[in-house]
Amino acid sequence: MTTRNLEVCLTPAVFNRFDHEDAAVVIIDVLRASSLICTAFANGAVAIIPVSEVTQAMDYKKKGFMVAAERDGFVLDFADFGNSPFNFTKEKVEGKTIVYSTTNGTRLIELASASFSCAIGTFNNLSAIIRWVLKQDRDVILFCAGWKDKFNLEDTICAGAMAEKLIESGQYKTICDSAYAATDLWKLASPDPLHYIQKAAQRNRLRDKGLDDCIEYCMSVDLNASVPVVINSELRDFSKLT
Repeated sequence: MTTRNLEVCLTPAVFNRFDHEDAAVVIIDVLRASSLICTAFANGAVAIIPVSEVTQAMDYKKKGFMVAAERDGFVLDFADFGNSPFNFTKEKVEGKTIVYSTTNGTRLIELASASFSCAIGTFNNLSAIIRWVLKQDRDVILFCAGWKDKFNLEDTICAGAMAEKLIESGQYKTICDSAYAATDLWKLASPDPLHYIQKAAQRNRLRDKGLDDCIEYCMSVDLNASVPVVINSELRDFSKLT
């Protein structure tokens, strides 16, 4: 088997510098987009339609769709809910198609949609996303959402956890400085990721807004086995397609 190349993109601002057209891309937005998307599928959502513009989300709402929409963490007034994974309960989302618009996450999906394959990863589905990447048998880019085109800690250490497992599999190697930095940070954080993440800027932003109730949940490993993948501009759960 060919040993594939692994890279880590630390911010969307530089994603266009990566050769992603023939690669598998994993989008990582730990607090909170990736976590809620995985939770929604684990609780029975059929599909998620990501849209970047508020007006698009409003149009879907008028058509009768359930809409999750937020900006800077706050639920938009027309939306059914925002981007806390605790909103996406089985009672609310089972059997539903959900339209989703968020500050950062939906933009990343658009950027990565031209890649060979694209999935959503986080701590919650860590083992499942590793299995998906290994099945792709392609070069992989672990794509961190960051914060408004800046580096962040939570996505980077999650990318480090993924990179460590992929390299340990023997199917991947790296000469990417960002991947080395991410794995080094993960090794520093891994004894207690929840404690480590207390210093993260986004963790403090969420606390200041009273939106930090799901931090422990978002940092928890292997809560579900969903693998959201981009198919024809929608997200579907790969684990239920095979």
